[in-house]
Amino acid sequence: MQTHNATSTSAKRGAGSTHRLISAERVQGTPVFDRQGEKVGHIEDVMLEKQSGRVAYAIMSHGGLLGAGERYHPIPWSMLHYDLDKNGYVAPLDKAQLEEAPTLDHTEIYGDDAWQEVVHSHYGTPAPFI
Repeated sequence: MQTHNATSTSAKRGAGSTHRLISAERVQGTPVFDRQGEKVGHIEDVMLEKQSGRVAYAIMSHGGLLGAGERYHPIPWSMLHYDLDKNGYVAPLDKAQLEEAPTLDHTEIYGDDAWQEVVHSHYGTPAPFI
């Protein structure tokens, strides 16, 4: 029986891999750019819907210096589009929208329907699991 060592295979793949699937661990730390190509943050974490396994939203770290003063913004996953040339996600965000965006304390995790509605309402995207 032939076995497949996923760890060694994934370690060989470059950041610009064209595979359709990616582990949540590799998504963490990926830069996020606005429409103009300016880096606005990075993916801190992803929130999954328990029953379907689908990603509800990403938590983007924005601002701060060396971890101090960072703000954590939940961003609907549907807004993020991976750009191979940038090796990161591009989102139709602007600075004003981010300044007014819902934020999380670094110790908070919201997973209820009300919070999803707040996040998706701010960005004008449909909440996928409500």
